[in-house]
Amino acid sequence: MPATNVSKRILSIDALRGFDMLFISGAGTFLALLEGKSNWGWVDAVAHQMTHPAWHGFTFYDFIFPLFLFIAGVSLTFSIKSALGRGMSKSEIYRKVFLRMIILMLLGYLYKNAPIPFFEPSQIRFSSVLGRIGFAVFVTTLVYLNFKKKGRIIWIAGILLAYYAMLYLIPVPGYGAGDLSFEGNLVGWIDRTFMPGRLIQGTYDELAILTELPSMCLTMMGAFAGDIIGSKRPAVERGKLLLGIGGVVLIMGLLWSLHFPINKHLWTSSFILLTGGMAFLALAMFYWIIDIWGYTKWAFFFKVIGMNSLLIYLAYRFIDFRHTAHLLFSGLYAPAAERWHEVIEALGALALVWLFLYFMYRQRFFLKI
Repeated sequence: MPATNVSKRILSIDALRGFDMLFISGAGTFLALLEGKSNWGWVDAVAHQMTHPAWHGFTFYDFIFPLFLFIAGVSLTFSIKSALGRGMSKSEIYRKVFLRMIILMLLGYLYKNAPIPFFEPSQIRFSSVLGRIGFAVFVTTLVYLNFKKKGRIIWIAGILLAYYAMLYLIPVPGYGAGDLSFEGNLVGWIDRTFMPGRLIQGTYDELAILTELPSMCLTMMGAFAGDIIGSKRPAVERGKLLLGIGGVVLIMGLLWSLHFPINKHLWTSSFILLTGGMAFLALAMFYWIIDIWGYTKWAFFFKVIGMNSLLIYLAYRFIDFRHTAHLLFSGLYAPAAERWHEVIEALGALALVWLFLYFMYRQRFFLKI
């Protein structure tokens, strides 16, 4: 739908969202394809960061989805305050956010299953990225509107501690308690026992039932960041507060990981704190450069992506930008060594993605729910 009051948006938030979506929209694929193509070790190191670890461990690519959940919380605070300012009641806000969650879940089903096997429900994957975002935003809205800051901190701490206790204290049939292996963890057992349809990892699904609990904490953390940016404090003080909180939360995650390993597949509590701290720091960096120092021109590239994040997420699934790039550019890169063809093609696809979004930006078309 057409956007309104775009000028009132905070550029650093849109730019950070665009930076995050850039990796989902083709930059991650482009960088990953660089591995082994040159004799430069640092290039291979960067490329390796664009893949997920097999189990325990952490790479930059693990940060992409948590950052988006965090940014959803940042944006939520402005939406709620705007709604309250227009005279909307809490119950009206609940209904609006609940409907948005349902729509996102349905879009998530479509995204993960198209073409949908309607007559084979066992092959449908019911969990999705969009569904998780919708659910996290809905729960965060309930907590944000009914608890003050101290209460929201207790919610985050309570969820992360409860999740930690469940994974270590609840025994899994055949494996016992505290087993964090691929086969014996509680998350997988609950998915296999209670989750209908197809599990993407076969024995479990990292977007299914139990991991909803810790993941929503990232959106709750984002709401704290949104309150800081939307506060009446001096801009420099807001930036320092984001940096300070980010550093503390990140260190807490690293310390907790000494016992509770960082694992994106399980969304462990240490992983949540690590990525939450990183998200605070990333937002602080963008906020400091753009809103405090006033360097804004470079952010336009990311803003174009960030203002249409839902559109490009869906479009990247249903539009074959790689195929179009091959049709348009294969004649240009044909003389290059064959090992570079897929790299250049991926770069061409990324350029087409941005041009598509730039066209939508110029048309003032922004897909919102």
